[in-house]
Amino acid sequence: MSKDIRIKRGLALRLKGEAEKQIIEAPRSKTYAIKPPDFHSVVPKMTLKEGAMVLAGETLFYSKYTEDVKFTSPVSGTLKEIKRAERRRIVEVIIEAHPTDSYKDFGKMNAETSAPEAVKSRIFESGCGAFIKQRPYDIVADPKDTPKAIFISALSTAPLAADLGFILKDKVAAFQEGINALKKLTSGKVHLSVDASSEAVLKGIKGVELHHVKGPHPAGNVGIQIHKLDPLNMGERVWVVGAEDVSIIGNLFLTGEFHADRTIAVTGSEAKDRKYYKTKIGANVSDLIPQMPDSVRIISGDVLTGDKLSNNQYIGFYHNSITLIPEGNQYRMFGWLPFMYNNIHSNSKTSLSWLMPKKKFEPTTNLNGEERALVVTGEMEEVLPMDIYPMQLLKACMAGDIEKMENLGIYEVAPEDFALIDYVNTSKIEAQEIIRLGLDLMITEVG
Repeated sequence: MSKDIRIKRGLALRLKGEAEKQIIEAPRSKTYAIKPPDFHSVVPKMTLKEGAMVLAGETLFYSKYTEDVKFTSPVSGTLKEIKRAERRRIVEVIIEAHPTDSYKDFGKMNAETSAPEAVKSRIFESGCGAFIKQRPYDIVADPKDTPKAIFISALSTAPLAADLGFILKDKVAAFQEGINALKKLTSGKVHLSVDASSEAVLKGIKGVELHHVKGPHPAGNVGIQIHKLDPLNMGERVWVVGAEDVSIIGNLFLTGEFHADRTIAVTGSEAKDRKYYKTKIGANVSDLIPQMPDSVRIISGDVLTGDKLSNNQYIGFYHNSITLIPEGNQYRMFGWLPFMYNNIHSNSKTSLSWLMPKKKFEPTTNLNGEERALVVTGEMEEVLPMDIYPMQLLKACMAGDIEKMENLGIYEVAPEDFALIDYVNTSKIEAQEIIRLGLDLMITEVG
């Protein structure tokens, strides 16, 4: 069964620097890192000490409050360093990799014929449970819950995002086995969303409800798809899994080993060799791109939701791309005057670039202004295709008004759904950060 999702509201940002459709084997990193801050709300408890030998798939740490949620090593090697920040908070677990990987053997398992509890136990024991995120709250799922549905988005509409259909073209068998496993975790449906290019790759996948998604960003966001297909109410849970992560889960059942393979698209106007690279989760960014000067921003992820990196830091756990764009460190004379700078994108039509809808732009990190007490009516609603009031929800989050947050749809949103609001809003507020703090308040007060 197929159900189309057509999105009209949003914004298609056309940027220079797309990756060429060519996959290259990246050099093996000397060190890899798993970063606990990638797993929001998880307080890590280490199982190994510095200097310990570790196999690929062996547990490095687990969640203090949900011990069944384990985080495992992407490679075999030596636990080189447990890097801490203020108040001894763990920020990186760094593994010095062996030349080749040795794997912890979990044993092969037929997901389709195995009992649901056995399948769930295998997924969370191996560290694949970290790939499963829960809505509401956009946090790592609790294995004690049973979701009403599972959602997988096999398309990304974010600017310069990796083409997930291209990434999955050689992983269809593992993807199908991953679907077979995920079906055992819910009594509801497994929803798979694709676009036209991905459909050719995934059209034969069984056991899913297939949806064709059309429209500008954020049509590819799984939160938008949940809102259109099966909206969340208080007390309900749905689980979300990344498309490539489904194939990693499937590979676990086919081989009995945790193969933390990750395909990274190197994109952006400052990238010289824009291609797709096969590597491992937590790889060092310096193995995919050369040393970058201070005039270039390195982003793990896309330009709207990614994390800033420095040379020799590590790619985020959930990211499929590295984006390189110029730093916005140049002052624009009379930048507030309309129609002065017509070579930049303007959603508010203050430059003539809006007359060139097919033109691709080279963005910088300039904010073009500071936070201000100015809100343009209807501006946020134009780029958020949900039946909620984003401005009022942001105000409720800032005020910490739990009742209003519930009434205005806090359970349905995640920070990434407000990324375009960050981009277009005249007030320059950090909408993603405000939503994240609002969700954290809901976790603490409501659970």
